[in-house]
Amino acid sequence: MPVPETKSTPTLYEWAGGMEVFEKLMDAFYTQVLQDPLLEPVFRHMSPNHRRHVAHFIAEVMGGPKLYSSEEGSHFKMIQKHLSKHLTEQHRKRWVELLLTTADTLQLPDNPEFRSAFVAYIEWGTRIAVINSNLEEIPMAPDEPMPRWGWGEPGGPYIPG
Repeated sequence: MPVPETKSTPTLYEWAGGMEVFEKLMDAFYTQVLQDPLLEPVFRHMSPNHRRHVAHFIAEVMGGPKLYSSEEGSHFKMIQKHLSKHLTEQHRKRWVELLLTTADTLQLPDNPEFRSAFVAYIEWGTRIAVINSNLEEIPMAPDEPMPRWGWGEPGGPYIPG
């Protein structure tokens, strides 16, 4: 039975284990990406800081500190990076598959509520990335706020009574 979300409900970021977990996840994930025949050509020229930037972006979206938006970019700038990359649904599905496999390998929380929220954001974000990758310009204002993701319908983690 879901627990109602309250001020004491941890953020997804907190529930996952904090920044160290997100940085470790993206480091292990992008190691796999660079070994993948479909994704390697897309990411072979990524900056050495790409892994950390993505970790900080996703961590912030999940309720973590505003490292990405205060020091590394903005939602607008993240979308800019995808313009004209011409990503396909096949790229998206493989990216999601590798990320979720990496999350399992690193033993990110696997309770249904966390994984539901995490997968929902990854699905939403990757679908937006594919759409934007096939555009020449961004259909949003430069000051568009960062997305914020929460527990959704369950309202928090399931805690057996």
